[in-house]
Amino acid sequence: MSLKLYFIRHGETTYSKTGGYCGILDPELTPEGLEMAEQFAQAYGSLNWTAAYVSPMKRTITTAKPLCDVAGLEMRVRDGLKEIYYGKWEGETPETVNSNYHDDYVRWLTDPGWNSPTGGEKGIDIARRSSQVIQEIQDNHQTGNVLVVSHKATIRIMLCNLLGIDIGRYRDRIMMLVGGVSIVEIGVHGPLLHCLSDRCYLDEKLRSLKGT
Repeated sequence: MSLKLYFIRHGETTYSKTGGYCGILDPELTPEGLEMAEQFAQAYGSLNWTAAYVSPMKRTITTAKPLCDVAGLEMRVRDGLKEIYYGKWEGETPETVNSNYHDDYVRWLTDPGWNSPTGGEKGIDIARRSSQVIQEIQDNHQTGNVLVVSHKATIRIMLCNLLGIDIGRYRDRIMMLVGGVSIVEIGVHGPLLHCLSDRCYLDEKLRSLKGT
């Protein structure tokens, strides 16, 4: 038996609906986001779970809770799974950021691995802290199913790190919808992607919510 990592992006929030930058801001899930969490638990609760590693934000903890309750898992909360810190862009829309911080914005769009939002984190910073959590998981769990509940940018960066994709291309190469589940198996030949941002477990109404 191998180790399988189940990455899930948290359910819908007001910021994922509107497209505002939300890193250290800590919104609750919307009613639809809560439904996503419940449907995830219904679909995946019967798996033989080994552990759950969760970002400390409200939106991730609330997403993880229904499954952890069903599976009897204790959340292992890790700061390394937090979302990118957007600095002065927190709570702003891309249009406002482009207007107020144009040069920084263009540099970030060009290579977010080595350029940060104004006063925020680079992609390589996120890769460094999140990879420590992935290493902890691999050290503690050689086999089994491990849940990792995190955020849009952070999951995309973790997947790039695992799959050998340039961190600076995380925004261009990987889509990550709200509630999306991605599965990576850690086998003898290294990480193998089984699925990316899958939402087949959601009902049709919730699948229609794209989420930025």
